[in-house]
Amino acid sequence: MARETRSDLYAELAAVGPYGVHPGHALITMVEPHPGHERAYNRWYEDDHYYAGAMAMPWMYAGRRWVATRDLRLLRYPARSAVAEPVTAGCYLSTYWITGGRYADHMKWTVGINKRLNRDDRVHQERTHVFTAFQDHEATVYRDGAVGPRDFHALDHPYQGLVLEVIDAEAPDRRAALLEWLCSRHLPGALAGSPAAMVTLFRPTPLPGDRMTYVKQVEAVDTRLTLLWFLQDDPRECWEAHFTGRDTAVAASGLGRVELVAPFIPTVPGTDLYVDLLR
Repeated sequence: MARETRSDLYAELAAVGPYGVHPGHALITMVEPHPGHERAYNRWYEDDHYYAGAMAMPWMYAGRRWVATRDLRLLRYPARSAVAEPVTAGCYLSTYWITGGRYADHMKWTVGINKRLNRDDRVHQERTHVFTAFQDHEATVYRDGAVGPRDFHALDHPYQGLVLEVIDAEAPDRRAALLEWLCSRHLPGALAGSPAAMVTLFRPTPLPGDRMTYVKQVEAVDTRLTLLWFLQDDPRECWEAHFTGRDTAVAASGLGRVELVAPFIPTVPGTDLYVDLLR
């Protein structure tokens, strides 16, 4: 058995390299199941892929799935989005944390396992990747300072909603200034008094050349920032007060433009809850 699994190497691998809890990297993937295949897609992802294609992999230590019912997708903006066409595309969002400093190690495994899953006919083909990217963590801004869950808890804490926000800097050399403005000047005020406990900020990295062909190469890797707002309330209850007009606020800075603001609620693992509310 050791020769088949090379398990004799596991102890050697565990003894070297970073092994902290910091979410140094993330996989953020928004997917649209093809019409008529919503339930089959959800069951495949819940029953197989979430585990075999994600959580069973080395260094991917936390994950959570989110869903956008039709009413939630109708809240999205801007109408013309560089991320989603149409802007309502992408019913399901999956978010995963990867240990800092382990991106390259994880990527070797994920490419290999996904090739194997395809060969074994364990990949649901009736879906479109709308926004899928591995991302490097840039910062986390907290509403309550040192009080409350940290970013490494975020995918396990029972948050009631999540807002995905994608912002493009005006030019590659402006992204650092955009990040600094968001973290030090804009987000602290936006979080104050809101139901959002934290915002994590990431920048996308290119996918490897030997990625699966159904996943398109990541766009705007030199200009884009991805924000995840973790909410203690259902996003529908706080949308008007806290999340409309985010494109106007960012545009006013002169540093970037909002390409997507999209609310989600958590799925209930092991169920098809919300599947009938997608269309």
